[in-house]
Amino acid sequence: MTSDIKRGVSLYSFQHETFQGKMSLEDCFKTCADMGALGIEIIGEQTFWGWPEASVDEAKIDEWHALIKKYDATAVSHDFMLDYKRYKGRMMPFEEQVASVKKDIDFGARLGMKYIRALVSIAPEVLVAAAPYAEEKNIKILIEVHAPLHFDHPWIIRHAEAFEKSGSDALGFLPDMGMFLFKFPPVWKERFIRNGVPQKIADYIETAYEDRVLSEYVILNVREMGGEGPALGMAETLRHNAAYEPKRMLDFMHRIHNVHGKFYQMDENLVEPSIPYDEIVRVLKQGGYKGYICSEYEGNRWIEDAHEVDSVEQVRRQQEMLKSLIGEPTPSALAA
Repeated sequence: MTSDIKRGVSLYSFQHETFQGKMSLEDCFKTCADMGALGIEIIGEQTFWGWPEASVDEAKIDEWHALIKKYDATAVSHDFMLDYKRYKGRMMPFEEQVASVKKDIDFGARLGMKYIRALVSIAPEVLVAAAPYAEEKNIKILIEVHAPLHFDHPWIIRHAEAFEKSGSDALGFLPDMGMFLFKFPPVWKERFIRNGVPQKIADYIETAYEDRVLSEYVILNVREMGGEGPALGMAETLRHNAAYEPKRMLDFMHRIHNVHGKFYQMDENLVEPSIPYDEIVRVLKQGGYKGYICSEYEGNRWIEDAHEVDSVEQVRRQQEMLKSLIGEPTPSALAA
């Protein structure tokens, strides 16, 4: 069964190679194109050095558009931040927050983006105030629903209510699949063990997570087991992560326009051992989702102390998994 779901990549997935100078912007584009993942998502300050504190030269913008054309790609999303705590002792004034969002709307428009991603910490009133400007620029502002938050969290409900009340189609959601962490990621456990967590405690935390034991109880039990330092750090990850239900996306599907395909590890069998992508894709299909799933690899930081990071291979494996789950048709030349 085929669907209208499309494949993309957040270039954030290649942060390790980018910052080490191993991949240029064109390398990232070519890599994605070779995988058939033609939707491109960026974090502005990773891809365009100096943004947002410094303006970006037109030559860099021209290079971006040339690469979009050369690789027949689609500019999907510019992921922006809002530094509302940049002033010591006071919050950024409301009007300045709105102006900052408008600046990123302009930047997204320069890049030909469909969407700009807003951090989940941004107040709904700020986004609602910026929505008319986004409409003028033909851009949608998508709040990222990211663990530990979820679609039943009061903060997200507050956004949903504000979006509906505004009547604007320029406001929506971008769910991060990391909120559906059904198992404790193996690469996390292995890193914590290398950091000094005793095997017995690591095994307990992993089992407790899968048994859905309340995080505060796990932390207390780890203390009683003699855990300290890294062991408590491992236990405290349970405060941030949880296994929420993918089906909760269905009630919000009319405002979901992009999806972060978060993953920490793809094994040789093209399986993400901690996130149930088979169920996630079934829900997206059921809801009639027609946007992109953009790969977002975050396993690099968990293995770089002991292993060579190969973000390209990890993203390739996830793209192969997504191709299968989506039911992407085989090109006729290959199917013959």
